[in-house]
Amino acid sequence: MLNTKLESQAFALLKDKIQLIQQNDHAIYLVGPIQLPINLEGETTVFQWYCWLNYDEVTEDYERMIEKLSSANLAEYQQSSVLVYGDFAQTEDALIRMHSICHTGDIFGSKRCDCGFQLKESLKKIREHGTGALFYLANHEGRGIGLFSKAMAYVLQENGYDTVEANESLGYVNDARDYKDAIAVLRTLRSKPVTLITNNPLKVEALENAGLHLSGRTPLWGDRSEYNQKYLDTKVIKSGHLREDGKCSND
Repeated sequence: MLNTKLESQAFALLKDKIQLIQQNDHAIYLVGPIQLPINLEGETTVFQWYCWLNYDEVTEDYERMIEKLSSANLAEYQQSSVLVYGDFAQTEDALIRMHSICHTGDIFGSKRCDCGFQLKESLKKIREHGTGALFYLANHEGRGIGLFSKAMAYVLQENGYDTVEANESLGYVNDARDYKDAIAVLRTLRSKPVTLITNNPLKVEALENAGLHLSGRTPLWGDRSEYNQKYLDTKVIKSGHLREDGKCSND
């Protein structure tokens, strides 16, 4: 039996840490900032962490909303979050990374992709730059097909399919990711221009189409191996990712 009554002292600590970001058909509730010390190459770096929740009900009665969440079994779903470093709101130039969750690469260190490398390298670039944010997008597994479907796609890849062929053979599009909620959170945290860490022109396009001010793009290549060479080549040849020299595959 769940205890659905929120303690008044707990709510007093939470109420000023929650923001409502209202969308056309749902609400985004943003909680933070929370200090989060991160181990980067043996050095502890303190980021400010935020997490957000998509919710059908739009309300500023946060106490009632939190009480309802205790019975919503949120652990069965994924929530996205963002790590912020430095004076993100006010510094003139900031690096950002829209990082899609990768259970196998980020957690297990799989060499079938470059996701784990990109995650750590992005955090290092942000720290070295002095200001930035890494958005960790939890509904983007397998470019939006989910972990179970990604596992099935891996079976196909072990039998000669490339990543695009595998997704499409399972009935999915090549890339089903959506950045609208992450962009809404970015707008809440910062209004100044940003430099996007990515090789993917679709991410650049998503931010530009949303009217965000981009001051540039930082490429993110590395960790190529015998295990991920076909995966990385397919990114360029079929998904249009910009090569290390900044050119498209058909330039």
